[in-house]
Amino acid sequence: MEQTKPTRAARWKRLWRLIRGCRRYFFYTILATFLAALFAYLSPLIISFTVDGIVGGKEMNLPGWLQGWINAVGGRAFLAANLWLPALAVLLVQGLNGVCAYFRGRCAALGGEGTAKALRDALYRRLVRAPYAWHKASSTGDLVQRCTSDVETVRRFLQMQMMEVVRTVVMALTALSIMWPIHRNLTLLACSLLPLLLLFSFFYSRGVQKLFLTVDEAEGAMTTALQENLTGMRVVRTFARQDRELEKFTRFNGDYRAKALRLNHLMGVYWGSSDIMGYLQIALVMLGGILLCVRGEISLGTVMLFSTYSSMLTFPMRQLGRILADLVKADVSLGRLDEILTAPQEEEPGKALTPDIRGEITFENVSFAYPDGGEILHQVSFTAAPGQTIGILGNTGSGKSTLVHLLQRLYAPTEGRVCIDGVDIRDIRRDWLRRHVGIVLQEPFLFSRTIGENIALGDSSASEAERFDAARTACIHDVIEGFAQGYDTMVGERGVTLSGGQKQRVAIARMLVQKTPICIFDDSLSAVDAETDAAIREALLKRDTGTTILISHRISTLRGADSILVLENGKIAQQGTHRELASQEGLYRRICTIQNELEGGEAV
Repeated sequence: MEQTKPTRAARWKRLWRLIRGCRRYFFYTILATFLAALFAYLSPLIISFTVDGIVGGKEMNLPGWLQGWINAVGGRAFLAANLWLPALAVLLVQGLNGVCAYFRGRCAALGGEGTAKALRDALYRRLVRAPYAWHKASSTGDLVQRCTSDVETVRRFLQMQMMEVVRTVVMALTALSIMWPIHRNLTLLACSLLPLLLLFSFFYSRGVQKLFLTVDEAEGAMTTALQENLTGMRVVRTFARQDRELEKFTRFNGDYRAKALRLNHLMGVYWGSSDIMGYLQIALVMLGGILLCVRGEISLGTVMLFSTYSSMLTFPMRQLGRILADLVKADVSLGRLDEILTAPQEEEPGKALTPDIRGEITFENVSFAYPDGGEILHQVSFTAAPGQTIGILGNTGSGKSTLVHLLQRLYAPTEGRVCIDGVDIRDIRRDWLRRHVGIVLQEPFLFSRTIGENIALGDSSASEAERFDAARTACIHDVIEGFAQGYDTMVGERGVTLSGGQKQRVAIARMLVQKTPICIFDDSLSAVDAETDAAIREALLKRDTGTTILISHRISTLRGADSILVLENGKIAQQGTHRELASQEGLYRRICTIQNELEGGEAV
C-alpha cells in the first residue's frame, strides 16, 4: 500500500463528507448533552438553596427569574412549610436529566452505527474497484482487520468520546460560571490541580499514539496468519505443518499480547494517577470549604455545592486523557482506513466503448513488466480469428498467465497494444470487456454457496436447463446429481468440500453459462484425468464457445488447437499447429517426446 499519505485534516474532512447522512444525529447528541449537563448542575443548586435559604433562613442572592418562580409558589415561608416541593423539584430535574441522557445515548448510537455502516460501504466499494495489482500487493488479513477493528475504533470515538468532549466542556464552563460569582478563592482552589491533570493527559496521549499503532499492526499480522492458516488448512494438514504453524501463530499472538500489555500498563498508570489527583482535588475543596464555613465566610449549603461541583468538574476533566488517547487511536485507525479510501481505482478510458465483440484477438508487439520486477513479456505478436482455438505452452514463469491477464485488462501493457475486433481494449469499458471474455483459472475460487448458485454466478438470468447444459459440457453434471442434495449441495469455504478436478469443472460450467465470445482456460484442466480432459474438449468442440485460448502443459490438451504458441522467457519461440511444431526442433518437441514416452506412445 505504498501511496502518498493525506494530512490529518484531509482524513477527517473525508470522513465528515462520508457521514453526511449521520451528521444530524451528532447535532442532536450535542444538544442533549448540553441540556443533560445543565440539569445535572441544577440539583446541587436546589439542595444548596434548600439548606441555606429555606431551612437555614439565610438571604440568597438569586437570579431574578429564579426569585420570581419562588415568589410565584408562595415564597420561602411556603417552601419551608412544604419541603416536599424542593424534593419534587430535585426529582423532576433528575428525571429531565435522565430523559436527556437517554436521547443522548440513542442519537449517539444512531450516529455511530450510521458512521460505521457508511465507512464499511465506502471501504468495500473501494476494495472491489481497486486494481488487481493493488490487491496482489495487499495482505488479505490486514485488509479484514482494517475493515473491522479500525472501523470499530473510529465508531467508538465518534459515538462515545467525541460526545464526552462536549460534555466535559459544557460541565466545566457551567460549573465555573456558577462557582466563580459565589466564592472566587474556593473556585481557584477547586481548579488548582486541573492544569497538572491536563498536562498529564497530554503526555499520556502522546505515549499512547505510538503504542497503539504498534498494537494495531501486531493485530493485523496475527489476523493475517490466522486467515492464511484457515484458508490453507488442507495444505497445512497435507504437509503435517500443524506444529510449525501453531508456533508461528503463537509468536504473532505473543508479540500482540506483549504490545497490548505495554499499552494497558500505560493506561493503568494514567487512570491510577488521575484518580489520586481527582480525589485529592475533592479533598482540598472539602478542607478549604470547611475552614471557610467555620470562619463564617460561607454557608454549609455552599460547602455542599462546591464539593459536589468539584467532583462533577474534576472527573470529566480526568476523562480528557482517555478522550485524547481515543482520539489518537481513532486518528491512527482513520489513517489506516484512508489508505483504502484513497486507493487507486480502475479508471475507465476516455472512450469507454461497448463494441460488438465477435472474438478476433490481436497482440501487437506487446511487452509487459511488473513495477517491482523484470520484463515478463517481450514483443509478443499473434492473431486469433473468431472461432479459432489458440493453444499456449511454456515453462513456468514464461508469461502464459500474464498474457491472458492483459487480455482482461487486469494489467496494461508497458508497450504495444492488445485489440479485440480491431478495437484497442484500453478503449473498451472494463465491465463490458470482462463480460465478453470468460476465464477459468488453474485454481478457481468457489464461494461458500450451493453448487447451483456458484454456476449461476456466470449469468444469474440463465435457466436451469442452461446451467445443466453447461455442467454437462464440463463433465460435472452426473457428479453433481450423484450428491445427496444435487445442485443444492453446499460448497465449503473456497470449495474445500470438492476435489481439485471437481472445482475446476464447476468453474468451467460457471464460465460456459456466460456464453462469452472469448473463452480462456488457464491450465484449468490440470486437475482432471486425461479421459475427462478429452471428454471436456470434445464437448467444447460440439458447443459454439467462440474463440478459445487453451493454456496447458499437456500436449494432448493442445494438439487439437488451430495454432499453438510456445513461450520461452516472455517471447514467442515457436508458433504453428501440433504437427508442424512436433516436427521442429524446440521446446514443444522435447515436451511432446517426454510426455509420449511416459505414456508409451509415439513422439508425433
